[in-house]
Amino acid sequence: MEKHVAPVMTKYWEKAEFPFECVPHISSLMVAGGTTKGYGCPGLSVLSSALAMSEIARVDASCSTFVLVHSSLCMATLAMLGSEEQKLKYLPGLARLDLIGCWALTEPGYGSDASSLNTTAKKVEGGWLLNGQKRWIGNATFADVAVLFARNTQTNQINGFIVKKGTPGYRATKIENKIGLRMVQNGDIVMENAFVPDKDRLPGINSFADTNKVLAVSRIMVAWQPIGIAMGVYDICHRYLLERKQFGAPLAALQINQEKLVRMLGNIQAMFLLGWRLCKIYEAGKMTPGQASLCKAWNTKRARETVALGRELLGGNGILADFLVAKAFCDLEPIYSYEGTYEINALVTGREITKIAAIKPSGGKTKTTATSEGLVRNTTKN
Repeated sequence: MEKHVAPVMTKYWEKAEFPFECVPHISSLMVAGGTTKGYGCPGLSVLSSALAMSEIARVDASCSTFVLVHSSLCMATLAMLGSEEQKLKYLPGLARLDLIGCWALTEPGYGSDASSLNTTAKKVEGGWLLNGQKRWIGNATFADVAVLFARNTQTNQINGFIVKKGTPGYRATKIENKIGLRMVQNGDIVMENAFVPDKDRLPGINSFADTNKVLAVSRIMVAWQPIGIAMGVYDICHRYLLERKQFGAPLAALQINQEKLVRMLGNIQAMFLLGWRLCKIYEAGKMTPGQASLCKAWNTKRARETVALGRELLGGNGILADFLVAKAFCDLEPIYSYEGTYEINALVTGREITKIAAIKPSGGKTKTTATSEGLVRNTTKN
């Protein structure tokens, strides 16, 4: 990563383009597939997979998100909930990164409330017709394989499907003008009677509860991304403070700078230990959704503080992408929000420890109002 990816990432980040030249180097790490055993996958422990994720994020957050979507979401879904035939057909190519995957759950009107998705799957002879929209789908514009979720019109339950690039009625377009994870090609997906054959329906997904099985593992990996980002920022700041001089002395000689550096290091150590503990609980089969949500929420919040301190320590150079801290500062923002916003994850944990659900409005009727910007806002009438 440091040899082949680090030298080019700022160029691609500025242009908001994906570094396809780096895919062979990422493939050589042999981490795609994570904990999956067989089918050409590495069969890592959860902790080993998480450590690999953090080290990729330490060099570049966009590359770590590319791997997260491809491996911890697309491949993990196929491995956990796909048929044997589907695993044999897709996993080896995905593990080598000969094929690229994406994972399509979020919709324009359903982000945190993902289980209410509107995309439909209608049973027809030989397969299914998919209709609807997806949004914020990483790797969407160039993925060979999409794992996509839709509501079965007969059962009203969530089903999963494998949709291949080039399927008639399926198109993906890039979301422009992002300020973070600019190398990640997030896309809008539109399906208009996109036909998926029966063999490409995922047999293990028959409700949103099945989808949550994948999210439980992926949330662990997401919780390790901010650890890597924060470590990378700390490394840069530590070196910068020792090398740059003002008033005849290194910046590291100033007490206030040392305090900030120590606060950053303390955050990283605490984040690392929480992430390590979460992996161990998962491996013991004892992890709860609230524990995973706590780790993701708390780590991203602490990482936010850490990269903000790093930006301060670099002064004017802290707003230049060339010095990488500004890039990390921006890249952390979408990670703070995806795979459950900080608030949603906090409320998942709060529900677990209090036994009281507070995610949805507690009383009155919910009214949907269209704003002048074309967005939808939910307001509660008491």
